[in-house]
Amino acid sequence: MSRLPFALAGALAAVLVAGNALAQAPTQAPTQALTQAPTQSPLDKPGKQDLVQPPANLPKLRRDRYHNLDFLFGALKVAPDAASAKNVEDRIWAIWLASGSDTCNLLMTRVKAAVDAEKYDLAIRLLDAIIELKPNYVEAWNRRATVFFLKKDYADALADLAKVLTLEPRHFGALTGLGAIMQDMGDDKDALIAFRQALAIDPHLQGVGDKVKTLAIKVEGQNI
Repeated sequence: MSRLPFALAGALAAVLVAGNALAQAPTQAPTQALTQAPTQSPLDKPGKQDLVQPPANLPKLRRDRYHNLDFLFGALKVAPDAASAKNVEDRIWAIWLASGSDTCNLLMTRVKAAVDAEKYDLAIRLLDAIIELKPNYVEAWNRRATVFFLKKDYADALADLAKVLTLEPRHFGALTGLGAIMQDMGDDKDALIAFRQALAIDPHLQGVGDKVKTLAIKVEGQNI
């Protein structure tokens, strides 16, 4: 597959650098661990095994500190185990998916149905409409990137991922998607950077640690 246009590659490189600085910044530890049992979300569609997706059943939004993304990302970094981390991840997804618009929520429901039916062009048209209504709705950009990924339209997927990471540099789902695309394009070095950034934000991301170990051997010639 051909390399990305220079301008797009440069924009993504800038996002990776900014994301790396953010991932390494110290975060205040939360005062209470979140240990609720996680919600399972199997990725059973072809191609989705390489992505980190929102859970099938979102937790209810809470109007307390657990509704604060900064607090939740702090909790994510210090989660003692995978179950605790998954619970925090689900709460973050719930905030990201809250559009604040009944119209957008309805359209997002139709997007999911279209993707499940592999009607990707319809899903993209619906997401276009959502983004026109709410251009700063992070999850619409991320979902459209996912659909482009499933269509193997990597240029458009990467453009949308760049927008996601500009709006929310801590978006571990977008970073894992970026890593998956770069790896499929044969760019193991940038794939490793993206996966490491995702893991710095969420050390318990399922499967990402193994990807980092494998790519580190290929790129750096040694295990980590």
